[in-house]
Amino acid sequence: MISRKDIFFLLFRATLLTPVVLLSLHLATAQVMESTNYRLQSDSVNIGGGLSTSTSYTLESTAGEIATGESSSETYKLKAGYQQMQEVYLAISDAANVTLSPSIPGVTGGTAYGSTVVTVTTDGMAGYELTIEAENSPAMQSGVNTIPDYIPAGANPDFTFTIGMSDAYLGYSPYGVDTVSRFLDNGASCNTGSSNATSTCWDGLSTTTETIASATSANHPSGATTTIYFRVGIGSSVVQTGGTYVATTTLTALPL
Repeated sequence: MISRKDIFFLLFRATLLTPVVLLSLHLATAQVMESTNYRLQSDSVNIGGGLSTSTSYTLESTAGEIATGESSSETYKLKAGYQQMQEVYLAISDAANVTLSPSIPGVTGGTAYGSTVVTVTTDGMAGYELTIEAENSPAMQSGVNTIPDYIPAGANPDFTFTIGMSDAYLGYSPYGVDTVSRFLDNGASCNTGSSNATSTCWDGLSTTTETIASATSANHPSGATTTIYFRVGIGSSVVQTGGTYVATTTLTALPL
């Protein structure tokens, strides 16, 4: 018999994988050429130059461009010429740690809920990608005791979070304007349709990165918000050892 209540936490680390330049500027950018396979954000018209290499050095040069370099005012910043180019701004907000509630009695079982919000902002015309990755497998642990990661019934996430009397799982569900197709639904099944209702399409965390949001255009300065819902369910026939269970997860924003 277990009299203690289980308390569940999720800890988050946010990772930004890109060279970043933070500027308080108004930026106006547009791609100059694109197809279904590529997007050319900047081009160059010149009379010479190119990539030169040796065993010790690599040199990329241009010749023939005029009026190149960096110019700025109180309102604008201009980087003219191929070698100047424009840096991509990419930022990710801190995702608050989550305490799932209510606490679940170890004998009778039950369900605990929680969520956190992350915002990704970029002026890169190719957009961004947001991934999630658990530090441990299974993600939720309390010493030697664990709660398994949610296992969907098939290859796609489950439309509803489902556990049996003898099951215990931690699952997650992303929601936002940039949610990837794997977590979209048609009202009954996931990875099909274009709907993205809250608390639908449940999957299990993994130590392998999983993309949860992606966009193919800039969203600066407002950014795009993704809410990640978490749920722990313990069936009434499961005798779960009492304790404080913690899952540490890394959210990563990457430029495309």
